Amino acid sequence: MFADSAKIYIRSGKGGDGHVSFRRELYVAAGGPDGGDGGKGGDVIFEVDKGMNTLNSFRHVTKYVAGDGENGGKKLCHGQDGNDIVVKVPEGTLIRDFESGAIIADMSGDNERVTILKGGRGGKGNKNYATATMQVPKYAQPGRPSKELWVKLELKVIADVGLVGFPNVGKSTLLSMVSNANPKIANYHFTTLNPNLGVVDLDGIKGYVIADIPGLIEGAAEGVGLGHDFLRHIDRTKVIIHMVDASGSEGRDPVDDIKLINNELEKYDADLMKKPQVIAANKTDLLYESDAVARIKAEFEPLGVKVFPISAATGKGLKELLYAVSLMLDEIGEGVKVFESEFDPDAKVEIDAPIDVYKADEHAFIIEGPKIDRMLGYTNLDDEKGFAFFQKFLKENGIIDRLEELGIEEGDTIYMGENYDLEFDYYK
Repeated sequence: MFADSAKIYIRSGKGGDGHVSFRRELYVAAGGPDGGDGGKGGDVIFEVDKGMNTLNSFRHVTKYVAGDGENGGKKLCHGQDGNDIVVKVPEGTLIRDFESGAIIADMSGDNERVTILKGGRGGKGNKNYATATMQVPKYAQPGRPSKELWVKLELKVIADVGLVGFPNVGKSTLLSMVSNANPKIANYHFTTLNPNLGVVDLDGIKGYVIADIPGLIEGAAEGVGLGHDFLRHIDRTKVIIHMVDASGSEGRDPVDDIKLINNELEKYDADLMKKPQVIAANKTDLLYESDAVARIKAEFEPLGVKVFPISAATGKGLKELLYAVSLMLDEIGEGVKVFESEFDPDAKVEIDAPIDVYKADEHAFIIEGPKIDRMLGYTNLDDEKGFAFFQKFLKENGIIDRLEELGIEEGDTIYMGENYDLEFDYYK
């Protein structure tokens, strides 16, 4: 069974904790701090695998976790970094935040390897906190936490040409006749379940990829007949071949069929109707009414849509159709539609990250976290209003209460900032 969507859980590695230790050697009466830093947690990386064409493998494995960083050790030993985890996906896979549906990354074009979740930073050992006023720091920084996310993988096939139309109009037959694809061909009155791909290779033209887009029946835009699951595959195509049964052998009117399918495309995404389109009027070998193709031409060619009478079963008219599509592709040029990122999981995690408050020594305290660093970046502490905002920030975020719980006293020193370069004494 072809799978073109999947829900998976991903988690980066936690950073290793920094270590608290002091140099202890013979003849060294008071060795300084020598606690090493923790290792960085592993990243979650997505990578395109050109050999994959479905998301079937994600049906069986739905959890992907990177390695945690190792804790630091004494004698300034640095903890080992956690192993990255590389998740292989087919080209054309969209990675979405499952909760919001926003696009995190599109694994297309130049995006062949993308880091989705970064591992937690390793914590600093107590060696990093030695200052003139804090010579025996008994605090080491914990590693930053791991980041986790449920994501939805959504495959939008990479094809130059999308082949659309009602079921049983001959799309699979056409694809088998003009390309190296080998689709199952039968009298299916519902829809083929797999988007079949093939490469058109004719003398004198550059080869191009053509996709039989299944699921297109009336109501597809609302999800009828798995329409939503398959309409996504037409998003990246540059040209649409709209195939219709000109003979009416299924008891439907070809002009009405074309209008119904175009209506579904427009309801799904209005931009699809801006794509160049040609009509392949199929099954002309079964025609008994000579004016059937003429009626289709009269309806759509004034709108700029060229109509090609063909017979997919006998091959009649196929070269004219395929060469015309090739010329349209040449005019459009190279390039794959790549969807822009709408969601940064790392930024979301940092915004939600807690503010950490620690007692580093008898009279020294540390306040840290991404939220603190960001606040200090836009606050001028030399300005009276800026300093008032700073004090309000500490109070509203519960930092003052936390310091008092830890036993801070007037005159104790507080360290803040990414490199702990902001130092001030505490007074109520």
